[in-house]
Amino acid sequence: MREGPDPSVCENCGSRRGHEGPPAAVRRDRDEEGRARNARPRDGLGRPLPYGAEGVERQPEGIVRTPGQTLDEAQQLLDEGKPFHAHEVFEDAWKSSSSDADRALWRAMAQLAVGLTHAARGNLRGAGSLLLRAADGVEPYAARPPYGIDAAGLVAWARALESGLTGDADLSPDRLAPRLRAREAEDPTVAEDPAGPGR
Repeated sequence: MREGPDPSVCENCGSRRGHEGPPAAVRRDRDEEGRARNARPRDGLGRPLPYGAEGVERQPEGIVRTPGQTLDEAQQLLDEGKPFHAHEVFEDAWKSSSSDADRALWRAMAQLAVGLTHAARGNLRGAGSLLLRAADGVEPYAARPPYGIDAAGLVAWARALESGLTGDADLSPDRLAPRLRAREAEDPTVAEDPAGPGR
């Protein structure tokens, strides 16, 4: 027989009624501005570790980078087996973009990195869904790829990886590190709305 909830304990925060605030173990981590931020350390794939464990340093948030810097940093992180961290770099580009076309491109690139994160964690169904969404998002840029991105190559790569996601698939870090650029030099061509002008 299970006992009912303790009426002297708040269901939401875990504090005893009549005491100030939740116990320390239930309080939320906050940043300097008071926003809720999980300060738990994380592993290389972004999974939370217990407090006090040694984790992998997270990417700083809100960094404004050039497209070339974004691609260079994300490529390095992918090559190191850190797709979760690459996603954070793409997310910064997405959030700081001033054009709809750039936002759509960087969002698709972030989805690609999140799909790779799910694959590396063993969540094949989630990985497949995100890889296809990323491929669909990058594909409109294949005709005129901005910033030297190998848009057509990434689309084909993501779809091929998705179709091969099975229990015995090779999901080693080097297999989950696509080449983001078609060539080494940064292409200054900006992202254009694939639907054409005026959209």
